[in-house]
Amino acid sequence: MLSFQQPAFYQSSKCFVTHGVMGHVDPKQPPSKGKPWTAFAAQDFVYTADLILPQEVFEVVQDKLLKDEAIPQYKRVVMSLHDVLTGDFFNSYIKQGSVLMLSEGRRGIDNVFALKSGHLTMFLDKEAYERAGLVGKPHGVKGNRGIKPRWIVEIDLNSSSMIKGKKGYDRLIYASKNAFSDPMTWLFCNMTSRVPDPDPLTPFNPTICTSNPSTTQDIDALVPTLIPPADTSEQTARDKLEDFSSDVYEWLSLVRLQSPRILKGDSIDPYLSIYRVPDGSQSAKVCKITWRGFLSPSWTRQTMIDLFTTLPSKAWFSFSTTTFSKGLAADNTECTFLRPPNSSGEYLVWEVKSHE
Repeated sequence: MLSFQQPAFYQSSKCFVTHGVMGHVDPKQPPSKGKPWTAFAAQDFVYTADLILPQEVFEVVQDKLLKDEAIPQYKRVVMSLHDVLTGDFFNSYIKQGSVLMLSEGRRGIDNVFALKSGHLTMFLDKEAYERAGLVGKPHGVKGNRGIKPRWIVEIDLNSSSMIKGKKGYDRLIYASKNAFSDPMTWLFCNMTSRVPDPDPLTPFNPTICTSNPSTTQDIDALVPTLIPPADTSEQTARDKLEDFSSDVYEWLSLVRLQSPRILKGDSIDPYLSIYRVPDGSQSAKVCKITWRGFLSPSWTRQTMIDLFTTLPSKAWFSFSTTTFSKGLAADNTECTFLRPPNSSGEYLVWEVKSHE
């Protein structure tokens, strides 16, 4: 793994790249260990996913990924934190650890609540933290004077102490009644196909949202060499891989942004942009498929499995996911996967880690 980090007093986000070989993907036994699977699973709330692939294989994935039953759904619902932590909703959804929930608000500014796999995380200002009476820890840049202090509280709702009558649970319920009693808008995603009957979410009148994919086809692009350099000496191989991965990641990012800089025949004034597609690039048609919404890591994994089992083994593709916000320090906020052409399991994964 390589890290593209420049030392500085004010640390920026860090990008790591991994070059490796993965085993055979069996859809009957979905992989969960090792990269790239752990890199995508480390993300919490994905709001954008981009798939880049050659135009000639677009129809191959069209039926598999773009049909109605494959389109991911999520819900928008108004609930108080007390509603989430009590009743049938808590027992049927939260205790089972099968849902993702994210409240409205901006981390670092507002009070924000997040639920993933039965784990509750609260990002609180000092006033709310003191009113709640819960045990947490400081959150944010240390020693940054002039900014209101923030706190983070993390609670495992799957713990045996999280039942009525236990001190830890009763204290949390007290906080939800007295410090966080106002209703708020949540995004809700069920990571499984199992829905309780009757559904405890129904009384809150949720709004169903669909992440309909958008497609951009026949992009007449200059495509750089996507095959990693052959190994030579250890230091030379490292230097070559760093240059190669930097160039390819930059090109993939420009494709995701639909920048005209990667188009064939682009003649931008160098005073406005000094970017040039790497030497050795060839003209080819590519396409891009984008999903936006509230996507789960389980959907990400299943989409990757579908790509491996559907696309020809010689076809290259890139799949990228981006989370809602930076979250905690060292969180995996963006992940990009590339399978080079004519590859037998070879891959590259770029992980962008957030900072505080």
